[in-house]
Amino acid sequence: MSPTWRPDSWRQLKAEQQPDWPDPKALAETFTNLSQFPPLVFAGEVLSLKQHLARVAEGKAFLLQGGDCAESFGDFTANAIRDKLKVLLQMAVILTYGARKPVVKVGRIAGQFAKPRSSPMETQNGVSLPSFRGESVNDPYFSEEARQPDPKRLERAYFQSASTLNLLRAFTEGGFADLHRVQMWNQDFVAKSPQGQRYAHLADQLSDALRFMEIIGIDSRTTPVLRQVEYFTSHEALILEFEQALTRVDSITGDYFDCSAHMLWIGERTRQLDGAHVEFLRGVRNPLGCKIGPQATADDILGLCDRLNPNNEAGRLTLITRFGHNKIAGVLPSLIRKVHQEGRQVIWSCDPMHGNTQTVKEFKTRPFDNILSEIKQFFSIHKAEGTIPGGVHFELTGEDVTECLGGSMEVLPENLRERYETTCDPRLNATQGLDMAYLIAELMQS
Repeated sequence: MSPTWRPDSWRQLKAEQQPDWPDPKALAETFTNLSQFPPLVFAGEVLSLKQHLARVAEGKAFLLQGGDCAESFGDFTANAIRDKLKVLLQMAVILTYGARKPVVKVGRIAGQFAKPRSSPMETQNGVSLPSFRGESVNDPYFSEEARQPDPKRLERAYFQSASTLNLLRAFTEGGFADLHRVQMWNQDFVAKSPQGQRYAHLADQLSDALRFMEIIGIDSRTTPVLRQVEYFTSHEALILEFEQALTRVDSITGDYFDCSAHMLWIGERTRQLDGAHVEFLRGVRNPLGCKIGPQATADDILGLCDRLNPNNEAGRLTLITRFGHNKIAGVLPSLIRKVHQEGRQVIWSCDPMHGNTQTVKEFKTRPFDNILSEIKQFFSIHKAEGTIPGGVHFELTGEDVTECLGGSMEVLPENLRERYETTCDPRLNATQGLDMAYLIAELMQS
């Protein structure tokens, strides 16, 4: 590790999962342009999120992080952005009531354009081309021209992120997030759901609470918190040229912030202790996440804590576990025990998506029951260890896609081809997302 951190000190180390940019001059030009563009988020917002996450670490709040596997340039409409926000708001209201604590809402949005790949090349019908690495790098269409990495796409990702953030701020501050409106959406879902009776009691309790508040004069007209929400953005900090270019010095604190998002995370494939991603992110003041797979050891995690959170600050580091429903029980307890014994301040969050991917009828998919099983085990393990299950991390969309099997409006294997629209990994649809929220709320009340 570099003893003195600089925004470019990562360049001295090996950087995994970086595109093979064909034109260094074009990349340098893009980097210069991005470095001169305005920040996408501001230091004050980042520090606000860190304060909320400190409460999560103490068990006084709960983290809900979710959104697209990978954002698309083609799926860029106000309706699509609204629907992604809508399902996360609905889930947050359900979880707030179930957990009896605030829910910190963090979207995988406004920057989630790059994806790591298991292989640098993809072969179809005997033809091998560079793998699709997200639309900030190349195009999902399988042709030589489409798969050529193009640094100009990083600028397009920046401008689409800026527009998305602008609309999100309008929605979250302009009445769309009013608690009464969100609860009406939940009631509509319960009425249409085959498992509606199971959820009806919780939905009725929410409605009764809102009516009581109105009676005593607490409503969205008199209480801004009922009509506005804080909503934060996050993405995997994968393309380091992009992240460095959006890093700025805060004029008030003098600290460096990666202004591409409020929260950044390091993936399972790029969390090497002596790697470039850990080196870069250790120097910015944003809250950080790190994906942890079943091969991780306690020494790996303690090393990450040393690098990424040397001052042991609450809210700085979230460990996002992604084990799979059939492995979590054999891995997570010992990791929790060791980290807890060492007194490390971390948030434990469960990503039940990535370890439960399988192929059915030539489609990558994820069974809802396996996703739920991993979450149930996550909560029960923390209860047994006396530690805090701090959050959940989902790949989901507000649209009626058929990418994950199961749920109350059951997606069957023969339904997968009907609306399989992801450019990368399968996502929960809006109904499955709400199913999951109600089921997690039940876990929190038990």
